[in-house]
Amino acid sequence: MNFKDWSASAVTAGFLAVLISYSGPLIIFFQVAQSANVSHEMMVSWVWAISIGAAVSGILLSWWLKVPVVTAWSVPGSALLISMFPDLSLNQAVGAYITAGFIIFLIGISGCFDTLMRAIPKGIACGMMAGILFQFGVGAFQAVESMPALTFMMIAAYLILKRLCPRYCMILVMLVGVALTMGLEGIDLSGLELSLAQPVFIRPEWSWHTTLSLAIPLVLVSITGQFLPGMAILRSSGYRTKARPIIIVTGIMSMVMAVFGGITIVIAAITAALCTGRDAHENADKRYVAGIANGLFYLLGGCFGGSIILLFTALPKEFVAILAGLALIGAITSNVIGAVNDAEHREAAMVTFLATASGMSFWGLGSAFWGVMLGGLTYLVLHKVYRLPAWRAGSRLPESAKTPGGSDPADA
Repeated sequence: MNFKDWSASAVTAGFLAVLISYSGPLIIFFQVAQSANVSHEMMVSWVWAISIGAAVSGILLSWWLKVPVVTAWSVPGSALLISMFPDLSLNQAVGAYITAGFIIFLIGISGCFDTLMRAIPKGIACGMMAGILFQFGVGAFQAVESMPALTFMMIAAYLILKRLCPRYCMILVMLVGVALTMGLEGIDLSGLELSLAQPVFIRPEWSWHTTLSLAIPLVLVSITGQFLPGMAILRSSGYRTKARPIIIVTGIMSMVMAVFGGITIVIAAITAALCTGRDAHENADKRYVAGIANGLFYLLGGCFGGSIILLFTALPKEFVAILAGLALIGAITSNVIGAVNDAEHREAAMVTFLATASGMSFWGLGSAFWGVMLGGLTYLVLHKVYRLPAWRAGSRLPESAKTPGGSDPADA
């Protein structure tokens, strides 16, 4: 690793990705912990496990592949757990995590995911990512309903700082936002204390019931809801890295971290957009530093898991929504451009975008999966499947369809 490649913008991108992960998707983990009735110590162990798993895999892959590989925990997988606890024991959940990690590892070894990614046109991949990120962009402005002063002042700060110092814009906007939050909302952070997290070992238990009801669905939502969009954003950013090493490493880390309560480790989708675009670094070859920085911040977060929980429960959700939406404007723009750029894929890409942005869910599969399926179907029907000519009012028939006398039947 060349230390000359490090830059403040790349480190900032890595930090913001961790900040948004902890203050957004981590909330789902809190809900899971409440439904499972786990202790504070166990919750800290969960945060330690998902943080260390994301840290080690992200640092290793970014350094090895020289690509900004941002890893995290399976957000849709976490959502699956809410309805399963307290009927499901922690031991059974851990057994299902290990099974899911092993299946994902086998998918990585087989290389079949790379075949799937090659079959998806770039316009459809961009449409999917634009649809996923669109909801976060909109969220930045919807926050005005509950916190108008904070919203408008952070947007104003973003515009001014983007003009004056674009490279350091987001870190300065974040600092302005924290100051405004403390001043306007009276958030008190004085009670925070640094305390090292203590991982708790959980003995796994296996059963066919938990394999079918949790492990298999966890694999499906992780592949369709995380790996598919995560790899798509790498491709749309110009990186041709194969999915195989990423899936293998995350599969291994998933199995290791499972015994401490850590759910499946996957490639990130939303937060990855912060580290793969030009805001992270003008030179695409040096953006891998953002992936390493992201891992280092996860490492810090994992070590001080208890403090992280207290910090991010103190911050208002509106602050995080505004920060995430503003930080993702560049990624949303580039993916919208990628979706409409190719005329051949344009309509299919827009179907993908709309289906994904709708947030639809069917058969337990999320909008990212259905967006790609419907967009792919649109592309096949409009461009690949043999079709009869589409007659339009006032159009002339081709020569072969005219009457033997050479006249158009419509003229008879």
